[in-house]
Amino acid sequence: MPSIRGRRGGAAVSTTPPSRLNVPTERAVVDCGVYVDGVRERGRFTHQAAIRHVRETGRGFVWIGLHSPDPHQMEALSREFGLHELITEDATIGRQRPKLEAYDDSLVLNMSTVSYLEHESITEASDIVSTGEVMVVLGRDFVVTVRHGDFTGLAGIRAELESAPERLVHGPATVMHAVADRVVDSYLEVAEGMSRDVDELETAVFAPRSPVDIEQIYFLKRELLELKHDIAPLALPLRRLSVEHLDLIPAEIRHYFRDVHDHHTQVAAEVTTLDEQITSLVNAAVAIIGVQQNTDMRRISAWVAIAVVPTMIAGIYGMNFANMPELRFKYGYYLVLGFMVAACTALFLLFRKNRWL
Repeated sequence: MPSIRGRRGGAAVSTTPPSRLNVPTERAVVDCGVYVDGVRERGRFTHQAAIRHVRETGRGFVWIGLHSPDPHQMEALSREFGLHELITEDATIGRQRPKLEAYDDSLVLNMSTVSYLEHESITEASDIVSTGEVMVVLGRDFVVTVRHGDFTGLAGIRAELESAPERLVHGPATVMHAVADRVVDSYLEVAEGMSRDVDELETAVFAPRSPVDIEQIYFLKRELLELKHDIAPLALPLRRLSVEHLDLIPAEIRHYFRDVHDHHTQVAAEVTTLDEQITSLVNAAVAIIGVQQNTDMRRISAWVAIAVVPTMIAGIYGMNFANMPELRFKYGYYLVLGFMVAACTALFLLFRKNRWL
């Protein structure tokens, strides 16, 4: 739709929708560096200058980090780096399932990110896990990391690798490994935090005479299922990276991916155990609630039985038939009241002895 121009106070006014305005790619760039022999080149580079420098010299690689790029920004970068259009689409849409895709001259690894939200008590928490996504696009002379969400676990990776040039010597695949390793480590941190929550909730459920909040148990169950769905699909991509002879993954880095895959297997098993534990906790809570309801019903039934005795006697004598000799008995009123009290007391003691009251 073309823009409409008018005049207000003698000045031209453009009504072009803000979504149509082209935001420079640099707005989405977190950092961009050129690395030669494991050492970062001095100076600041735009993404165009960085990839041009590497390809003209034939040495090193470019590492560029992006945060939530829009389609225009990603398309501009894809033209410079020669990325497939499907990579551009996935990088801008986000919320991709963890996967590994190979294109002609690039490799794309999608990973779900999770962060544990601290809280004082599981019974007061409204959210436990925050999710996001990281995409790593690997080429022969570049690596692009695209982050969606508030995951901050990648903040120190660049500084950590720059302090160890012997790792970056192996090329851009080192960055892909470092990002995958950090993401899997974050899975472990979240699993440990949720393990504490499960233990806290378990203690509360089995504490004597404590009210059972089954809604909070279902809430934790939902959070665990979400964590499980984010973690489990990454197993196959990591296995492929550690086993298959992919051209862009050197043998040295493939060994490190095997270690990441082992850690992922460990955390996946831990999350599965937590899921089974919370399922058992749901069953236990349902059983406890059932016992509490049965106890309440017995207590109510006992009081109803006690109340039936005076109600029945009062109902009989309240009929006021003329031929009821008890109505003319001098001490009948006191005798009936005494019988009511005695019967109710006997029933109360009987129910108390049987632990109904």
